[in-house]
Amino acid sequence: MIKTFADRRTQELYATGEAKRFSADVAKRATPKLEYVDLATRLDDLDELLRERRGMSPEMAIRLGRLFGNTPEFWLNGQMAVDLWDAAEAIKDDVARIKPLNAA
Repeated sequence: MIKTFADRRTQELYATGEAKRFSADVAKRATPKLEYVDLATRLDDLDELLRERRGMSPEMAIRLGRLFGNTPEFWLNGQMAVDLWDAAEAIKDDVARIKPLNAA
């Protein structure tokens, strides 16, 4: 029993012997699915970034710059500021013991 258009089309392809060829019709239907998979992957990356499980990558900075109409450097500078703050907090006791050099 044929339930959907896709099933009817599949039956037609097999009946005419065209089933062994990759049709343009199949490619057109598959393309949006691939785009959704790509979008879902990027949204997962963004979710990881927002939950602070992942840092800003150059690739993500380029994408966000394009999306929001600013530069990738804007996004990478923000990541650098966070990284420097985290590092300073982690070693602040060691840094406090360092005596600055005096210029002669």
